[in-house]
Amino acid sequence: MNIKQVAEQAGLPAKTIRYYEDIGLIAPDRGPNGYRSFGPRDVQRLAFLARARNLGFSLDECRRLMGLYCDDTRTSREVRDMANAHLAELREKIAQLREMESQLQTLVAACRGDDDPDCAILNDLARPPG
Repeated sequence: MNIKQVAEQAGLPAKTIRYYEDIGLIAPDRGPNGYRSFGPRDVQRLAFLARARNLGFSLDECRRLMGLYCDDTRTSREVRDMANAHLAELREKIAQLREMESQLQTLVAACRGDDDPDCAILNDLARPPG
């Protein structure tokens, strides 16, 4: 299967697949002509990576997850610990985003949004930190 076909099946752009190969996340076979040759195992691994990336795992975490997936001696504890650590990071980011939302909502409410050049949003952004 060529890269266009595997891209369609895995739900990833061909450019991403080439990048994953460049950084060693996948290693498709190469024919005598040098063209990549993908099989069902490659499609499955690429779909795995796409799903992990959609859940917000970093490339390094994806590399580790792929290693665990391919390791028959792994323990589910290792995978769960990794997922729990990622979940904690996501929760922290969500809390930060909620705080940003609250601050921005307050600024938007303070801005009159009229023809006057005075703007509470710009005034707040321009104030010194602290």
